[in-house]
Amino acid sequence: MIKTRRTDERRHVDRGWLNSYFTFSFADYHDPAHMGFRALRIVNEDRIAPGKGFGPHAHRDMEILTYVLEGKLLHRDSMGEQHVLGPNEIQMMSAGSGVVHSEFNASETEPVHLFQIWILPDAEDLQPSYQQIAFAPKEKRGRLRLLAAPEMSGDQAMTVIRQNARIYAAEFAVDEGVKQPLAARRHAWVQVVKGNVSLNGHSLAAGDGAAVSEEPELSLGGTEPAGGEILLFDLA
Repeated sequence: MIKTRRTDERRHVDRGWLNSYFTFSFADYHDPAHMGFRALRIVNEDRIAPGKGFGPHAHRDMEILTYVLEGKLLHRDSMGEQHVLGPNEIQMMSAGSGVVHSEFNASETEPVHLFQIWILPDAEDLQPSYQQIAFAPKEKRGRLRLLAAPEMSGDQAMTVIRQNARIYAAEFAVDEGVKQPLAARRHAWVQVVKGNVSLNGHSLAAGDGAAVSEEPELSLGGTEPAGGEILLFDLA
């Protein structure tokens, strides 16, 4: 079973310096029919104007992942972490028992385009932590590149998330694709972050998402005119 959430069905908020699309209920947008999917709670697409951003604000009991498509994002937090995040990197902040952080466009001249994802952790009041890794673009080309999982896997750099979930990135040219088994009683969310892709015969465009249940396999590939890029969430 595949249920799509089209890009124009998302909530759109334009504050001038911030242009956002919310896939699920967030801030003052509340829709009981769209409160997340399994442990996946938030999928926000943000475009932040040069030199602008979110001042210090608090989070707790949430796994927060940030994936930048274009530009650079400056992160600071109460754990003493200060980093710049760009494309082909993943940032994972486990808010745990509480953390204060800020996020700003690191450039005074170029916008930054990103997806921020919130995942419910498997326990509350954990010690806050921060991880950030980079990878070569070729590692996600025509294949699923594991970005986060509940434990380390293989020798590639990745982040560890406090939830039974696995997050992948992949970029496909037209007619390039992969097949990925989906274990029994597992679910998936596919988020298109760029371009056009197919999912088990369903056409998806940038900003579209799809909830997948009771499917033994995911068939993913790039479609006209120029292929696309996805984030894949394998969820309990």
